[in-house]
Amino acid sequence: MEREKIELCCPAGNLPSLKAAIDNGADVVYLGFRNATNARNFEGLNFSNKDITSGIEYAHRKGKKVFVALNTFPQFEDAKIWFKSVDTVVDMGADAAIIANMGVLKYASDTYPDLRLHLSVQASSSSVESLSFYRDHFNIKRAVLPRVLNVEEIKEIKEEMGDFEIEVFGYGGLCINICGRCYLSSYITGVSCNTGGVCSPSSAVSFENEGDELKVSLGSVVLNKYSAGEVTSYPTSCKGRYYYNGNELGYPIEEPASLSVLDILPQIIGSGADSLKVEGRQRTRSYVATITGIMREAIDRYYDDPDSYYVDEKWLAETATAMEGMKTTYGPYMEK
Repeated sequence: MEREKIELCCPAGNLPSLKAAIDNGADVVYLGFRNATNARNFEGLNFSNKDITSGIEYAHRKGKKVFVALNTFPQFEDAKIWFKSVDTVVDMGADAAIIANMGVLKYASDTYPDLRLHLSVQASSSSVESLSFYRDHFNIKRAVLPRVLNVEEIKEIKEEMGDFEIEVFGYGGLCINICGRCYLSSYITGVSCNTGGVCSPSSAVSFENEGDELKVSLGSVVLNKYSAGEVTSYPTSCKGRYYYNGNELGYPIEEPASLSVLDILPQIIGSGADSLKVEGRQRTRSYVATITGIMREAIDRYYDDPDSYYVDEKWLAETATAMEGMKTTYGPYMEK
């Protein structure tokens, strides 16, 4: 059955953020447990079992859905944590589980054949052949595509995969590396982002004032020094400002910027994507409320009159303070 509108899938790192997303127009909220199954396993963030149950009840009362992300990779000795978390997802009545690891997918599909399974972006599946493998072996219904494909490639995948659902990122932090395959922070901290969650463990991040500058470090590596009033970025090694090419200071890996498809929303919808995802489970309730509201308004405006869709200046003004590096990008979407 063809979807009436592209779905809006928004993040929540706590119960107030979940309610903010629902109240501002999200169709779906995605979240995670406070354990190693969660790729956003930050201290002081995420949901207790009680909070998830409350969140699911709140969403369902409003006619909305909740997806739970179990999107890291277990090691042999602790795989039971992931399996138990799948059990909990089912017991709580969540609408889908977002999973990356094949072992966890097998457990979920074998044990709970009626559980709706989505393939996480952390699986880094970006071809028809790969997606077909996951669909055929684990009965997944949807995949979150990594941010490495252009609009035409997304369209081709959707046409080839038929009723299989495609979810793409529409706003938030941009990862230029291959999700689930990056070792930059592991190299610096010795902690795997794929098994313990978080590409910059909070225990390894430090902030230190040096005169008028703020020094941000990950382990022993200085990621950046910000002058007074300069906008800070997410403290990851890929977005660090380093000296390179002799004595040149800049961003040799990735310049901080936020992905935003507001300008190209017609093309994204035209690709056939079923769901538009907002990144940011680690962000504040205010961020979730603001970005969700803007994306809801944009989607509704497009469907009200596709030919006259335009980007409202107030959207740009309201998103300006939420941008990483005070810049936006289309990522690879409009590349040839």
